[in-house]
Amino acid sequence: MNLPVAPPAFDATNGPRRHDRADTGADIGAGCGLVFLELTVLVADFGLWFLSGFNLDAAKTVKADSLWGYLVAAAGVAAFALVAALVAARARAIVTVVSQLVMAVVITAVVAAGALAQSHDDASRDAGRSCHTLPAAPRCG
Repeated sequence: MNLPVAPPAFDATNGPRRHDRADTGADIGAGCGLVFLELTVLVADFGLWFLSGFNLDAAKTVKADSLWGYLVAAAGVAAFALVAALVAARARAIVTVVSQLVMAVVITAVVAAGALAQSHDDASRDAGRSCHTLPAAPRCG
């Protein structure tokens, strides 16, 4: 007995506009994993900077290291986040793209604020020796 067969339903996955996005679960997992990895590196980076100025000896005065080297490492993490966002955009992993772009922007803002603070600290440390504040100094000829 031959029964009538219905035509196939409309399938939007194979046509001129094929939507080949990444799996949502894998996309969310990759985005969260990368954010966790970046935050771990940043906590270790700035934790080392904090510990450089930490001493349990009350008789010693310890000044923290310059922030410049630690800011370079943080800028490297921001560059990594930007590259990860570009790779995720190519794979059409929208959640990972958004999370990595947010991380790159936030880390860049932190690096800019840290550079401003360290620059201010360097300027206040050299306040009496600068040619801008004391142009009559012997080395400013």
